[in-house]
Amino acid sequence: MIDAFALVRAVRESATADAKRVIVAKGLRATSDGYVSIVLPAYLLALGRSPFEIGALMTATLLGSALLTLFAGRISGFLGERRALMAASVLMIATGVGFSAFTEFWPLLVVAFMGTLNPSSGDVSIFLPLEQSLLARSVAGRDRTLLFALYSVSASVMGALGTLIARTPDFVVRFGIDRLTMMRGLFLLYAAIGLAAALLYSGVKETPHETKARVSRLGPSRAMVYRLTALFCVDSFGGGFLVQSIIALWLFENFHLPISAAATIFFWTNILTAVSFFAAVPISKRFGLINTMVFTHLPASMCLLLIPFMPNLYWVMGLLFLRSALSQMDVPTRTSYVMAVVTPPERPAAASLTAVPRSLASAISPIMAGALLAVSSFGWPMLIGGALKAGYDLSLLRAFRHIRPPEEIS
Repeated sequence: MIDAFALVRAVRESATADAKRVIVAKGLRATSDGYVSIVLPAYLLALGRSPFEIGALMTATLLGSALLTLFAGRISGFLGERRALMAASVLMIATGVGFSAFTEFWPLLVVAFMGTLNPSSGDVSIFLPLEQSLLARSVAGRDRTLLFALYSVSASVMGALGTLIARTPDFVVRFGIDRLTMMRGLFLLYAAIGLAAALLYSGVKETPHETKARVSRLGPSRAMVYRLTALFCVDSFGGGFLVQSIIALWLFENFHLPISAAATIFFWTNILTAVSFFAAVPISKRFGLINTMVFTHLPASMCLLLIPFMPNLYWVMGLLFLRSALSQMDVPTRTSYVMAVVTPPERPAAASLTAVPRSLASAISPIMAGALLAVSSFGWPMLIGGALKAGYDLSLLRAFRHIRPPEEIS
């Protein structure tokens, strides 16, 4: 039995106030991501956009985020982490206002590319490397994996609650409120959450360490980080076929689900993901970070390979739930592993470079998934994504099973 409360208490003494602010802000942003990833495809379908156009818009969101994330190390070096996070929050506000105001494809494409919208259940924005770097210096090494687990749990639990907000358009229609108008209102809520995040980040303090080492570049760990990045590219390219908005679109098109039913499904997938983050901590301490990453992620990839062949929605839901209970255990362990095997001055650059694949490589996939769904209702995105992820798991084990972080050696 995992005592989650004991794990939380264990990290409380070494975590700083900045870390707590980041976790709260992450939770708020995850709430907006939770409902936007479901409302977005429904909203675009209501505007008359085709599955291919929807995939193109998702590609634009991920590609724009990737380009910003690529320069996260330099941005934080120039502005400092606090002002960089506040600037990203302002961009989030503008994104919500833009999606609420525009209805034509090309203006939406521009806003998607320049903004922070997230079609995935995980964070793929510039916020991610900035927050990871800040967290890595905010806790003792022995509690690093746990802190990243709490960071991920905050996102999953609040993301799950956010999916319930996606039920609102179906609910308010009973009272004569137009569904499309309500969906536009949810994008304004996204902007309001960006404002709340900016207020939280404004309390982050500039530290002497940050001031002395603002410009961070890769040094002795460069080759290792490049190898990890190449593998993360494969995983992220596969993950792009499976962003939450694509899965929601497939459910809408294949099973004719209302938004409220899809929201309920994704609520439980996010809750199961949150539970799995806590399980990742003791499992990684017992079996090591790399083993935890591979041997929890590989069965989840097998679930994806089976989904297209399932006879009905109930089997699909069962595999989605099982996948959610396993697939994200590698998130806190992966982040902890990267932060552990590089030197402290390299952490901002390493976080930026290894985060880029989560948006850059995955940016190509949604437009391909949309094109596939436009011509066939078969779950090709799940099949292709699952195969790529399984290949990543086996390659990661082969390449890094002998490279252990310091705490696993001592």
